[in-house]
Amino acid sequence: MALAHRRYWRFNLVSIGVLMTIGFCVSFVVPLFARDLSAVRVAGFRLPFYLGAQGAILIYLALIVVYIVLMTFADRTLRRAAAADGTREAERESAK
Repeated sequence: MALAHRRYWRFNLVSIGVLMTIGFCVSFVVPLFARDLSAVRVAGFRLPFYLGAQGAILIYLALIVVYIVLMTFADRTLRRAAAADGTREAERESAK
């Protein structure tokens, strides 16, 4: 079970790291290159304006949804590992 917990937390930390890196890029890197990116258009608006007005908020909401989905998957995997460990322990007890 300890191995399953380590995998769970490693997955959690990597997921948080990747999602926070994306959030950092949206918050700080895109504004640094606003002049260079002003030629790119999204839905008829220049990219820096679009991200500043509404795109960043949509990206942050998408990051939250992605985190929820990833952690639901991780929780199910951990529960399966715990159930399998409990089954093995019950088999050992019944064999005694």
